[in-house]
Amino acid sequence: MSFTPETTALASAPAGGVVAESATARGRRARIALRGLQVLLALFYAVASALPKLIAHSSAVESFEQLGWGRAGMYTIGALELAGAVALLIPVLQSVAAMALSALMVGAFIVQIAVFDGQYAATPLILIVPLALIAWARRGRNADLLRLLRLRA
Repeated sequence: MSFTPETTALASAPAGGVVAESATARGRRARIALRGLQVLLALFYAVASALPKLIAHSSAVESFEQLGWGRAGMYTIGALELAGAVALLIPVLQSVAAMALSALMVGAFIVQIAVFDGQYAATPLILIVPLALIAWARRGRNADLLRLLRLRA
């Protein structure tokens, strides 16, 4: 076996060096995937969920009238969804936004079961899963948010 600079470097490199490099690449891919998930969820909440409520689309108006919440409730929920969508894209707010949107989805699930006979009850439950993942993965940002709030106080 001949010793070239490459084989000498590999022989002298610690065994964990290659593993750490692989873990770094995996971590980078995971961060990119999580960011992509956040963008997709933000688009969903802004365009597919909040927009019909904020423009008073007939389907949204009908649903909220059936609930007895009227247009005020419809606009309020639409504004909360839009705010959550925007906050999912702001690093310091990502975890809090995911938790807040999860709370909205719990409410949506309860409404679907209680008022609409569970017709679309699976949708809010499905959305809670990626939101919980984002809230957990970005939980470190909560400390940053608290520091910012304390600086302002």
